[in-house]
Amino acid sequence: MPQTKDEITDVQPLLPGHLPQLPARSPDAHKGQFGHLLVIGGDHGFGGAALLSTESALRSGAGMVSLATRPAHVPAALARLPEVMTLGVSSANQLMGLLEKTSVIVMGPGLGESAWGRSLLSVAANAKRPQVWDADALNLLAAGHVDLPANCVITPHPGEAARLLGITTAEVQADRLNAALALSLTLNAVVILKGAGSLIASPDGDVARCDQGHPAMAAPGLGDVLAGLVGALLAQGMPAYDASCLAVWLHATAGDRQGTFGRGLAASDLIPAIRQLLEEQSPCLT
Repeated sequence: MPQTKDEITDVQPLLPGHLPQLPARSPDAHKGQFGHLLVIGGDHGFGGAALLSTESALRSGAGMVSLATRPAHVPAALARLPEVMTLGVSSANQLMGLLEKTSVIVMGPGLGESAWGRSLLSVAANAKRPQVWDADALNLLAAGHVDLPANCVITPHPGEAARLLGITTAEVQADRLNAALALSLTLNAVVILKGAGSLIASPDGDVARCDQGHPAMAAPGLGDVLAGLVGALLAQGMPAYDASCLAVWLHATAGDRQGTFGRGLAASDLIPAIRQLLEEQSPCLT
């Protein structure tokens, strides 16, 4: 792991009243002012992950949202999210026209590591757009199948971080702060190292820590919701580090609220709570 301890100056806690904020929207606001976000993912057997990211992005204020997924998942997407422009893609060539219309990409939820996922990731990596890479996008990055583009946010859990750094998960967990900073410096990206006490690190050395969250969040799909939320904040014009900090706090605090009901938390339970918290922190109207 690259040595970063000498560069660490301070870790900022994420606290209400000290969070980045989205600006209020003017009375004549329209959807074209708040970005066009594209989620790419959902290989066979993993369509739900892409849908969770897409729904999270839609409910977190992105102006327009598109989903590129396996054709078999299109009927479910249309039934669940009729507001989303859903495209069934069998090959990477079918992404080209859509990529030209989008402003932010969320790459990886349910992507898989088959030839289909690798080809879509390769095309997206060449798109000059702010991007959020999650899940299998990070596994393919760690395996050397693709290079990370500029202006990226990556959202690894400790196992994914370990693969990217070439160390063990135990080593990541033993020094989470330096692992997050090392990843950020090595990849020149904003890093959200998920887990208890999630860390957000930027290549210029800024680090924030979120101590919100609930044990009931130990459930599938929550990372997909977070990726869509980060993408939505990017689409609305927030800088990558600020978007990541606000997204992590919203996600964890929504988990706190929903966690009071106990075990059995579903990832989709967080989405309405995130929407409410976002309005409390950054009102749409002033």
